[in-house]
Amino acid sequence: MKWLTLLFAIFIVLIILLANTGNLGILAIVYHIPFADKLGHFILYGILALLVNLTLFRVYPSRSRNWITMLSGLTLALLIGIEELSQRSFSNRTFDLIDLSASYLGLIFFSWLAMKTT
Repeated sequence: MKWLTLLFAIFIVLIILLANTGNLGILAIVYHIPFADKLGHFILYGILALLVNLTLFRVYPSRSRNWITMLSGLTLALLIGIEELSQRSFSNRTFDLIDLSASYLGLIFFSWLAMKTT
């Protein structure tokens, strides 16, 4: 589970780097499909939250799952917010409050799902 979580986090970082440099290639199709980028934010950051929580549940089995979920959620929310705000520094990117909201909703929903599945 740790490796899957790490690989998925690297995948997201790679997408961010490609988007920041304007080199998304075929992935840029999401900008031409209505709401696809919002759905992408919801799903990608949601899956990341799910994987992080499930990994931490296994690494720290004696810790409260509520505490783990809250702490990991706040950490991810901070990182997601920083990433969205950083888009103001790139000419081909734009800060979007709706993207940020979709990311946070994915984080919340998939964190809740992690709590319910284990």
